[in-house]
Amino acid sequence: MLCLEMSSNFNTYYENIDHDFWRKLCVEQGVLRSYDKGDYFIERGQVGRYIGFVKSGTLKYVAYGADGSESVVGLEFAGEFVADFPFSLYGKKSRVSIVAVTPSEIYCISAREVGIRMKSDDELYRVVAETNVALFDTTYNRYINLHVKSAQERYNELIEKYEDIFLYFSLKDIASFLNITPTHLSRLRKS
Repeated sequence: MLCLEMSSNFNTYYENIDHDFWRKLCVEQGVLRSYDKGDYFIERGQVGRYIGFVKSGTLKYVAYGADGSESVVGLEFAGEFVADFPFSLYGKKSRVSIVAVTPSEIYCISAREVGIRMKSDDELYRVVAETNVALFDTTYNRYINLHVKSAQERYNELIEKYEDIFLYFSLKDIASFLNITPTHLSRLRKS
């Protein structure tokens, strides 16, 4: 089973949240669930049932165009969290699917229960609020980078920080995440 824990987290939100709180909550109060390659952690149009701490494996967040085309909008590794956050806490339907790219083991806690508990637990409410800010910051930075950095710059930054990423995700998924074609990505890799 694939187990990757990056020394520097792929998702920068992780460095700005109370990750010990979330890990402890998921591991101690959650259930360890296994997902095969291709299994949905969350399927678009459904309310996310869980917030998870990824023990092993990798996942991708997939958004869909009107024509059914898929775009990879997020990647998740072992040692990080996976959720349709914060929407699952409020019973809102997911706009993305989260799919296991490799066999994955995830400690899962009920998002619904966390949503209910945060109404009466000030500490949990604080952690959720801080996590929302950190996730927004990561997402906003990625959005800005799509507009102000070239594909070459985005690729160079990705490879500089995560040189082994092609061991865990397909060229097609990485190209989609960078918002370029697989052919363009192949050219960038050669240069």
